[in-house]
Formats: sequence, structure tokens, C-alpha cells
Amino acid sequence: MKQSQQKLKLLYLCKLLLEQTDEEHPLTVNQMISSLNEAGISAERKSIYDDIECLRLFGLDVCSIKAKSFGYYIGERDFELPELKLLVDSVQSSKFITHKKSLELIKKIEHLTSASNARMLQRQVFVSNRVKTMNEKIYYNVDIIHDAIAKNRQISFLYFEWGIDKCKHYRKDGARYDETPVSLSWDDENYYLIVYKEKYSAYAHYRVDKMEQIEISEAERVMPDDSFDLAKYAQSVFGMFGGEQTTVTIRFSNDLVNPVIDRFGSDIPIIKSDDEHFEARVNVKTSRNFYGWIFSFGEKAKIISPPSAVSEAKNLLNNILNKYEEE
Repeated sequence: MKQSQQKLKLLYLCKLLLEQTDEEHPLTVNQMISSLNEAGISAERKSIYDDIECLRLFGLDVCSIKAKSFGYYIGERDFELPELKLLVDSVQSSKFITHKKSLELIKKIEHLTSASNARMLQRQVFVSNRVKTMNEKIYYNVDIIHDAIAKNRQISFLYFEWGIDKCKHYRKDGARYDETPVSLSWDDENYYLIVYKEKYSAYAHYRVDKMEQIEISEAERVMPDDSFDLAKYAQSVFGMFGGEQTTVTIRFSNDLVNPVIDRFGSDIPIIKSDDEHFEARVNVKTSRNFYGWIFSFGEKAKIISPPSAVSEAKNLLNNILNKYEEE
């Protein structure tokens, strides 16, 4: 048993350096020997020096520093601390990941740095109290969908919505959906599955956290000849709400050029209207969410064409005004 432990010495030393050291927290040779002894592994100073050199030759960035005493630490890692903070914040802010799964993922991310740096990541976990999904299986749903796309297979699933009774109500009276998965998109803090519907020669989407009992079918995916552009699809759909695809011209105040480019990109046609305004032509699905985005800018944004979009915007505003006048 003792001889077996000795064979693991290099692995234990590697684990010790990865977990316990960074530039601010080096370990001396004596500290390494002491830690190895606690694991039932005897070591001498010369063997430690030899082991450190082996780890360096293997590719581990073992650095040395002279402070009060000579110490060693892991320098360059696969992930730097700022990158890990970014990953932790992304996991924590992701609405589609449950609170339980968020904590599990963050715990795994902590293992990618030293123990002292991991404590800094733990403090970041509780930055804000965000609403999280209640579907514990979403993490595995995403994996199944990716697997189906990789295998070029269709999927079937149940789809539900929440009722005012806070219970699940399944669409199609609980019948299964059979769809061709195309891509996954993270939009507006939710995960969406984009599918292609051959019957309508069009794309549609579903919230992944509202999908249940996903199964990969034997049927192959039925895809259109043209390639799917996820960026353009996400750009045209506001809040992932559908609508009729329309080319809309909108007049904006000049000070809104940043939110317009942030939303539609810098490739959209922009024409100077006058000294204070510009016009932009965009391809969008004219949903209520699109009109809501326009209305959020007040008098600084106005739909110019087509007439159908202008008329629909007026009707929505009048309906809202009538609701308030009724009261």
C-alpha cells in the first residue's frame, strides 16, 4: 500500500500545486513535503525538485518566487481569474439554468483555479437574486437537442405553458410535437430551440425550459436547401415572439443611432433624413414586442412604411389609450 502511494506522488504534487497555489500563495518545498506526508507519501527535498522539473517538462507552468523563503506556484492556467468570473456571472445570470444547477456548475468552475481564487468566485455568486427557471431538466434537454442535431435526427416532445393556477398546461391536449431541430439560441435570458417546419417552409422556435420528455426519433431531419442564418433570425425576432416578416422603414432621432446599431448591426441601410433624424430599413417580424420596442423611444422613433405596419402601430396605441380612458 505504501509503495502504491509512492507511485502516486507526482500526481498528488500536481494536484497540490493546482489547488493550493497562485502568485499570492506559493508553497515552499517543506510545505509540499508536509502535505504529501499527510497523504501517506514520504518525500525528500531532492525528489521534490526532480518532480517539479518533471511537471514543467510535462507542460505545467510551475513558477518560483523568493519572498521570505523560496516558494513555487502555478502561473499560467487554462483560464485566468477574470475569465472564470465571466463564466460564473454568465451561469448565475442565466435564467434558463435552475438555482441548484447553477451552484453545481459554479462549484466545478471553482476547481479550475486555486482555493484562494475560488473564494473570490464564491463571493461573486451572490451578486444578485435573479429569477431562475423551475425546469430542472433543461440542462439535459439541451444535451439531447445537440445530440439530435449531430445525428441529423428529428425530435419529439411535450410543450407546456403556465396557467394562472401556476400549473402546467400542455399544448395540443398533451399530444407530442414532432420537429426538425436546427439550432439553439440564447436570447432575452432564455434558451430557445429553432426548428424548421417543412409544411410551412418556415422556421419557428420553442422555449427549451417549457419542453418535456424530449426523445430523438429515427426520422431524419428535413432541411431546406438554403443555409440557416441564426444571427439574422435572432435579429428579426423581438423577444423571440413571431410575426409577419416585413421590411420596415423607421425614422429615428440621431441620438438613437447606438441602440439601433446594437439591435440590428452596422450593416443595415441608414439614410440621413434631416439634420436631426435618420431613417433605417430593417427586416423584422412585426410582433407586439417589436412595436413595444419602437414605442419605448416615445416621440423619437416613428414607423414610416409599409402602410400596414403604420396602421398596426396606430391601432395598438389606440387600444392602449382606450384601456386607460375606460378607467
